[in-house]
Amino acid sequence: MANSTPNTIDIKNRQASFEYAFLDKFIAGLVLTGTEIKSLRMGKANITDGFCVFENDELILRNVQINEYDKGTYYNHAPKRDRKLLLKRSELRKLQNKLKDQGLTIIPLRMFISEKGWAKIEIALAKGKKTFDKREDIKKRDVERETARKFK
Repeated sequence: MANSTPNTIDIKNRQASFEYAFLDKFIAGLVLTGTEIKSLRMGKANITDGFCVFENDELILRNVQINEYDKGTYYNHAPKRDRKLLLKRSELRKLQNKLKDQGLTIIPLRMFISEKGWAKIEIALAKGKKTFDKREDIKKRDVERETARKFK
C-alpha cells in the first residue's frame, strides 16, 4: 500500500486506471489536522473509494480514509471526514466547467508528501470505462506480459 520510510509516502489508487479513462490530471494540496498528517506520514491511508465534489465553489475530497493516529488522544480525527483540496482558482473553474459534462467525475490517483513536507494528492478528471474497454485493457496487459516473458 505505501512505503513506511519518511518522505517516500506514495499511496496509489491502482484500481482507478482500470475503472476510468483519465482526461486531465492535477496536483492539489490537502487541508489536514495534526493527527491526520502524522498518520499519513506513517502510510496509513486508503484512497481507493475516494471521489471529489464541489461545495460552495470549493473542492472537497470525500470517502478517503486516513486511519486514526495511534498516539492521538481525544484530539484524534474522524477517519473518513471530508477534506478540502487546495487548487488555483483557474484550475477550480476549469474542473467545475468540465464536471457539467455527463459521466465525468474527479477521483484521487495518488497521495504523497512533497519535497517541502506538504501533503499532496494527485487527482484526475475521469470518465468511467465500459466493460468492453476494460476487456481491451486486460488483453493489452496479457500481450505485454507474454512479450516480456519471451524476451527474458
